[in-house]
Amino acid sequence: MANDKHLRCSFCGKSKDSVRKFISGPSVYICNECIALCNEILAEDEEREVAEAITQVPTPAEIKDILDQYVIGQERAKKTLAVAVYSHYKRINSQSGRDNDVELEKSNILLIGPTGVGKTLLAQTLARVLDVPFTIADATTLTEAGYVGEDLENIL
Repeated sequence: MANDKHLRCSFCGKSKDSVRKFISGPSVYICNECIALCNEILAEDEEREVAEAITQVPTPAEIKDILDQYVIGQERAKKTLAVAVYSHYKRINSQSGRDNDVELEKSNILLIGPTGVGKTLLAQTLARVLDVPFTIADATTLTEAGYVGEDLENIL
């Protein structure tokens, strides 16, 4: 085509010959440099959205109220989980550089109890409310490496 020499990026105006890659669409053209710039803009937006989502963590009282809607009883477990989840997100936010003078220690929770008391329901509800992934695995077949059974890595 004779017009190929005169093609220019629809965004920055650079000619096809002055860029490494040139992608054409129906009546529009974009160069690799503009694509890289667009990718950077999108990545920054995504980081900002994630940061905003983390800062909008409900208070422990709000988390407990949500758990109250799904789980009957287990008041101590609901309060403990609500405070632990809130503290976890507060710790994540403080690590992002906003509150460097605040140091929150990491903690874990182990839910123990007989079948049917709501351990899984509590965890599933928290995951749904906070929009985080949740998985259930049968741990009875897992052992330390070198023993008969599956390795812990098989859960992932």
